[in-house]
Amino acid sequence: MRTLVIGDIHGGLKGLQQVFENVALQKEDHLIFLGDLVDGWSESAQVIQYLIELETLYNCDFIYGNHDAWCHDWLLTGEINHIWYQHGGQSTIESYKELSSSEKEVHLAFFNRMKKYLIDDQNRLFIHAGYSSMHGPEKEHYKTNFGWDRTLWETALAVHCKVLKDERSFPKRLKLFKEIYIGHTPTLEWGISHPWNRVNIWNMDTGAAFKGKLSMLDIDTKQYWQSDSLVTLYPNEKGRN
Repeated sequence: MRTLVIGDIHGGLKGLQQVFENVALQKEDHLIFLGDLVDGWSESAQVIQYLIELETLYNCDFIYGNHDAWCHDWLLTGEINHIWYQHGGQSTIESYKELSSSEKEVHLAFFNRMKKYLIDDQNRLFIHAGYSSMHGPEKEHYKTNFGWDRTLWETALAVHCKVLKDERSFPKRLKLFKEIYIGHTPTLEWGISHPWNRVNIWNMDTGAAFKGKLSMLDIDTKQYWQSDSLVTLYPNEKGRN
């Protein structure tokens, strides 16, 4: 059985389908999606529908991202968060225009069962963004950090190859888990276009919302697969650029 972790999709259904074509999914595979399924490219509603169908065929876990929370709130209330609207929400609203009320209810149920984070039996954490508590996400006071925190990744960047794990100054947050898998902060900000490891954190957001690719990683072998750049798959769109 493989455990395959998938980075931020941001409405790029074509990228997701392309990755699946490359990886040759097996029935026993465990798929973990790190959140931000929506907002960006034109097929956010279609991504959610595709994933709803996918979880009937495979063992899937879906982690709740900050963009998923925005979309979820809009489906619940009909109220448009203007910051969300300017950061991918507009394309998501457009993608939902053809869905019926009953179909939207099915999508709401999907968002309701998404997980804030997941810890597997090998003490590996899967979370969209991060956490600030030195005691881990279970003790996190500000639950919004699960979808928004960047300090966990920034800490890994700062100490990588500089502080040993057994040194007193090594960050306690990074000692809690064997490995941590995140999205949220595009690796493109550092000119990296593939899944990026720093200390024991793997960043899977390879910029699919912008000019990057969608990535999937086998967490045991560290083999990864990528789509083409999303701007080539959606040539007449801007994504979140």
